[in-house]
Amino acid sequence: MSQVMHETDRAGVLSERDAAILDFEKSWWTARVSKEQEIRDRFGLSSARYYQILNALIDRPEALEHDPLLVKRLRRLREQRHRDRSAHRLAR
Repeated sequence: MSQVMHETDRAGVLSERDAAILDFEKSWWTARVSKEQEIRDRFGLSSARYYQILNALIDRPEALEHDPLLVKRLRRLREQRHRDRSAHRLAR
């Protein structure tokens, strides 16, 4: 009996979908439709689910190996959003 593994279950390896998400994130602005529509068309995901996957993905070392500049930029943007939210809460 063979064991079937989901693509994202293999530690240390980016699935084709994960690599495609990173590649899309680098060039989504060239799409002729909205980013949200392109996410639905390409990946069959809601925007919320796409961003959940992307957020987890950029924490993986395999993603950093795949595209270091993109992943570092996305991490910086995420950290800036966290800082901005914290500052906003403290200002209340």
